[in-house]
Parts: sequence; C-alpha cells; structure tokens
Amino acid sequence: MKATFAAAAVAALAGGAAAGSVHHRHAHAHDQARSLAKADNSTCGCTTIYSTYYGAATLSFPPVPATTAAPPPVTATSTAVLVPTPVPQTCSTTGVYTFPATTVTLTESTTVCVPSTTSVPVGTHTLGGVTTVVSTQTTVTCPYATVSTSGSVTTSVIKTTAYVCPSAGTYTIAPHTVTVSKPTTVTVPSVTSYTPGTYTQPEVVTTVTETSTVVYCPFVIPTPSASTTPVAVPTSAPAVSVSVSIPAPAVSSVATVPSVIPSATVVPSSSSAKPSPSGTLGGPAGKPWGISYTPYGTGESGGCKSQSEVEKDISAIAAAGITSVRVYSTDCDTLVNVGGACAKHGLKMILGIFIDSPGCDAANPSVTEQISAIKSWAQWDLVELISVGNEAVFHGYCQPSELASLITKCKGEFSGYTGKYTTAETVNIWQQSDFSSAICGVVDVAGANAHAFFNTQTDASQAGQFVKGQLDIVDSICQNVPGIILETGWPSQGETMGLAVPGVSQQAQAIKSIVSECGDKAVLFSLTSDQWKDPNTACKCERYFGCASVLGISI
Repeated sequence: MKATFAAAAVAALAGGAAAGSVHHRHAHAHDQARSLAKADNSTCGCTTIYSTYYGAATLSFPPVPATTAAPPPVTATSTAVLVPTPVPQTCSTTGVYTFPATTVTLTESTTVCVPSTTSVPVGTHTLGGVTTVVSTQTTVTCPYATVSTSGSVTTSVIKTTAYVCPSAGTYTIAPHTVTVSKPTTVTVPSVTSYTPGTYTQPEVVTTVTETSTVVYCPFVIPTPSASTTPVAVPTSAPAVSVSVSIPAPAVSSVATVPSVIPSATVVPSSSSAKPSPSGTLGGPAGKPWGISYTPYGTGESGGCKSQSEVEKDISAIAAAGITSVRVYSTDCDTLVNVGGACAKHGLKMILGIFIDSPGCDAANPSVTEQISAIKSWAQWDLVELISVGNEAVFHGYCQPSELASLITKCKGEFSGYTGKYTTAETVNIWQQSDFSSAICGVVDVAGANAHAFFNTQTDASQAGQFVKGQLDIVDSICQNVPGIILETGWPSQGETMGLAVPGVSQQAQAIKSIVSECGDKAVLFSLTSDQWKDPNTACKCERYFGCASVLGISI
C-alpha cells in the first residue's frame, strides 16, 4: 500500500505537501503532486513504555449520498511502539476519520530502530546506512540499523560499528544492498534518536475518499530547552484537517533484506569538505523571492525560445521586482540565454540538475551532460543556489544516500562556486528519517515544493497559511539548515478538488495570500502557462499555473 503523512506539527492548514516538476522533456504532471497531497502524512493511537494517552480512531461521517447506506464506523488496529514514531493504520472504508490526540513523554534519550519502506526499480540498490560528514581523518563510532534473522522471523536491530574515515568527505556507513528483478517496495531499518521531552500528536481529521488508505500522524517534536527538563506540550492540541486518498495496489511485493551485512561498508565522497557558504536567501518583504522559468515555447509544440524571447521574459520579471529565477536544467541553451539575460537585468539564478530516470549519479548521461555544461559556463557570480534534483526521491529515481553522494560530487565538480546547495523535494519526503539523515548534512538549505491547491481542505484564501505551514515544517527538520519553498502556485483553470477551486480570481487570491505570508522565502510556479504539458492529468490543471499577469508581469 502507499502510505501518507499528515503534517500535524503546524497550524490547521499545514496538511500535506504537493508539487510537480516541470522539465520540458520529462514534464511530471501535477497529478503526481496531487497523489502526494493525497498522501500527506497522518498516524494514530501510539503506546509507549513511558506514558501515553491513547484513543482509537473514529469515523465521523461517510461522504456518501443520502440514499446510500453508510459504512460502519472503523476502529483501526494500531501497533504498539516504544517511542513517538508514526504507526501505519489502514482505513478500510471511505469517510471522515478523527484520530485523537496522543502524548508520549520520554524521560531519557532513546535510540531505536525504525523500519521504513521505499520503492526501487529493477537492479541492485544501496539503501540506508548512516551518513556522516568529516572535515579531516577521524574514527567514527556510531549505531547503525540492520536485521537479525532467527528461523523465519526477521527483526530490525541496532548495532554499533567503528570506521576510520581516511580523509575529509562524506561517508555512508553500513548501508544495505538489495537486488530486485522487478519494481519493488523494500523495507529498510534506520536509526532514529529521540531526546527527553513530551511529544504530542495533535488530533487529526482526515477525509478518506478511497478504500484501503494507509494513514500516519507524526508527533510534534518538542523544542529542546537549556536544561534537561522535558518540554511541556499541551495534551489538548489543535486539530489538523487534511485530505488524503491513496488507493492500495492489488499486490505489494516486499524484498527480503539480507541478514548478513558488513560491519562497515563505506561509500566515500569524491570531494573534500568545504566551509559552509555565508549569506541568506530570499527577497524583499511583500515580494516573491523568485519565479520558476523554462525557456520553452508556450504552445502545443513547445520547442526552445530564442535568445531575444528569453531576454524579453527576464526583463519583464526584473521590472516586477522579483530578484531570482529558478531553472530546472541546462537544455535549450538555458545557461547562456537565461544567464545572459539575468546578468543584463541584475537577477540571480537558482540552477537545477534534473534527474528524470534511475541512475542517480554522475555516470547517468543526462546528469553528466548537465554537470559538464554548468562547469563550462561557470558564471558563479550569477548563482545564489544550486538544486541537485527536483523530486528525484519522490519519483523513485534516487535513494537518499545516492542523492547525498551526488550533491557531494557536485560540490567537488563546481570548484569555483562558493554558494549554497540544496535539493527540491516535497515536505513528506523531508519528514522521512532516512531522507533527512542522509541529506541534512550535505545541503545548506532544505528546499521544498509545496502546492496548497492539492490539499482539498484548503481554499484559495488559505493558500498562504498552508504554504507557510509547510515552510515551518521543513525549516525545523535539519539542525542549523533553514527551509525555503522552491515551488508553489495555483492554477487558473482545471477541475475543482474539494475546497480548492481553480480560476483566474482564485489564482490571484492564492498568489496574493502566499506572497503575504512567505513570499520572500518562496519561488512561484510559474511564469507562463504551457500548452505542451499533459492536458489529461487528474486535475486537468497542469497547463495553467502561469501567474505572470497576477504579478503584473507583461509578457
């Protein structure tokens, strides 16, 4: 089954994240983002060896016609856990479920082994492990997750290993190697640590529109205090309303993780550690920081825009007071044409390396081509941020450890660049412990794609609150790594999704709301609406995210 997380750590409008990528040659429609918003992140009823309040999930009402008999209330079966870790729960019927608030109090630091699942394509994959960054030769002693098999029972366990890192770089210790002959969902254990404090899972109200939906509700992580006294969190937490709808596949195939794993398998990085870049990202208050831009024709055939057409677009963006342009790849002479226009009009660039197929390393011909193009261009004074990947993990093209290695590889390749690095993923990917543990140490900012339109409980007027809530979540995931929004918007046409209504006036209202709440830390999607995109997405809105007119940009 596919699983989702409802971001219960924020205000009532901070449900799931959603975003779609926009690379011309491999344009991922926003219905994939919609599937993420449907797959928000929501769990219920956890128990603990310390202390807990437990309540069963209840079905508030079924969203069915009055003439149809309502399905019986559902009480989901939960699995007891020792710490505040989200637990999967299957909602077998449609309806509106209420997951009551739960609190867990830890009186001492706890490290546990938490299994996670990930989808992998055919081939051999290196998963999990503990990623660490060292600035010099040093010995690392750390816990790592593995599996122990006794008869027919396989259990996730934590062991400790020591490894001598021979030089500065990024190392992944004790990963798992899995070989699959068909696209498969594999289960991999990972190490998760909790500090003392009181963790609260707020009440979550979730609308389930398809049967056999798996729901998780993450806990609010307490802010550490100066002392060791647990942080007090009210047990009567505010409700969070999110909409999820994830159908379960007919068959779920789970690969067996090998029971014998080397005590210290290491993937060293090819580059030396660099000092963290200084400076901050963002735009002036009351203005959007940036806008996404693809130098493709807007008609049915697409094609590449001419240099003069690109220059005209960038000039209009600059005249509107926007300070940065986000590009996704290097095709269509993006570096030369967009870069030249940005230099002329005083704009900064957010460069992208696009990964649109399995092969999350520099050996992938497409990745190699983009890295080479950026190295040859090397106009570093124009670049304020490089994003390696756009939803590459979400779409199954990268494992977190692979993406971390690729980011580190790029740092070595772009030797003249002293700015910041990130990757763009949806918020629920950032919330996964295997992702954050691998990526937080190699990025300077946590880049998130967040679209309020794909949360069916959010209308246009609430879009800014939703996106600000998503920003708050990702801002708190990595220690000393701030969050930013790399893609957010609202369509001017398409099909209604719950409270989310597309339209010209609704788009204007949503964009105004986003800019008011967090525009100085957000990149709007996108400059133009594009007829070359797929018209048959579930929302039928993929073509209509162009927001130039809303921002007063004349093109």
